[in-house]
Amino acid sequence: MNNIFQNASSHWVKYSQYDLREKDGILYLKAAPKAKPIVFDPLKDANNMVLDALNVGMLQMNRAGADAVKTAVLDFVSEYGLLGFMTALPTTPEFVEYEAVYLPKNHFVREESLSTDEYLSLFFPFEKLDFEKEGKESVWNIGNDRTMMALAATFGDKPQAMNMSFQREYAESYDWLTTQFKDWAFTFVSSFLYYEDYDKIDETTRDLYRQGMAAFGGIAPTYHIALLDKPTIVWDFHSLLLGVQMMFSFMLTDEKKPLRCCRHCQKVFMAGHPNAAFCSARCKNQYNVYKSRANKKDAD
Repeated sequence: MNNIFQNASSHWVKYSQYDLREKDGILYLKAAPKAKPIVFDPLKDANNMVLDALNVGMLQMNRAGADAVKTAVLDFVSEYGLLGFMTALPTTPEFVEYEAVYLPKNHFVREESLSTDEYLSLFFPFEKLDFEKEGKESVWNIGNDRTMMALAATFGDKPQAMNMSFQREYAESYDWLTTQFKDWAFTFVSSFLYYEDYDKIDETTRDLYRQGMAAFGGIAPTYHIALLDKPTIVWDFHSLLLGVQMMFSFMLTDEKKPLRCCRHCQKVFMAGHPNAAFCSARCKNQYNVYKSRANKKDAD
């Protein structure tokens, strides 16, 4: 079967600059006041996007300093945009059309349901949108910002909440972002070590890895069929988070180009063959030099 995501509807918005801002003891990432929105297709470079996300998480798992992690998170967001938690977490990205927002079990919001206003307030802690909702009816006024008006028009056929998440006022918790990156890295490490150390670990440890992997998952993307040159499945990713998660799932199960962890620098990379142990010739050389020195020291 050909790549089932080759016709994915994956346009996303990132901004030219992001700021870290704090409110009520919570650190957020949001677009800078004068930052310009950029519409792009993140899935055109899906492999690098997934690797970048995993390696932000690997920094945390390898106990890198807070400044190093913060820099990596900002680099990821600057390259790909925010993850779109607002549309990724609910049971449907069309939640604005319902009387309440319903949430499956997740790491970020404990409540099973929230009013739409309560839920939106999680993502607009600084400047509130001009939004009113009564039952299933809602009104959203963008105001006179021509850039934001153009952005809303560009994504007018998408769920209203997705459109809102592209507005300059939208923000995401820094802790939520780091937690998500770390969760993805944990999933990769569980899979990698399960097969790498299978003969060295006992069944209890194997079962722990299996349980960790079983917890990986989320809401599946929606799709529709377009009549192009032939009937074609078109996938709709309403959050970058879901796009990363789905691409990661397929990369994790790819036998031809498996995900590996570099034996020297601990970075995740896509290997050309299953037994690859280093992400580059440089890492291989540095590892061999280090190992040779260690062996000489032990001999002395």
